[in-house]
Amino acid sequence: MAFDNIANLKEKAINIKFLLLDVDGILTDGKIIIDSYGNELKSFHIQDGHGIFLIKSSGIEVGIISGRYSRAVEYRAKELNIEEVHQGVRDKVKIYEEIKAKYKLSDEAVAFMGDDLIDIPLLRKVGFSATTADAVNEVKEIADMITERNGGEGAVREVIDFILKTMS
Repeated sequence: MAFDNIANLKEKAINIKFLLLDVDGILTDGKIIIDSYGNELKSFHIQDGHGIFLIKSSGIEVGIISGRYSRAVEYRAKELNIEEVHQGVRDKVKIYEEIKAKYKLSDEAVAFMGDDLIDIPLLRKVGFSATTADAVNEVKEIADMITERNGGEGAVREVIDFILKTMS
């Protein structure tokens, strides 16, 4: 885990009530596989899924805000009992503000994990921002936490484990 000040990061993590996730490059490795029938395939890491189960069991909600639309994401979200699923979103901050109002959350109560330029405005708003080892440099420069793992390889679980350990 790369971060400047662990005490500051723990202070931010302890306030989290809602974890928002991008998909491509965060829950997946960012590769898009299209079969000969035009079906889009994605690969999700089982440890991330179990981490989502654990964090939801602790009372922290999880949501998805993705710039792309994929039926595979709908299916995976349903499997993980994620109710807040927003795909094909260009203005992630707008959706974030709607979620924040719906759940009566402050910025400090929300964590977001993103990896690309489209995620920067939201990463700057939330109380706890995280990204992956293979994120674009501009995102790494502003994120509170950079995982040791790449997207789709258990990076989400790394962030979840940090948040949960901070709470205990």
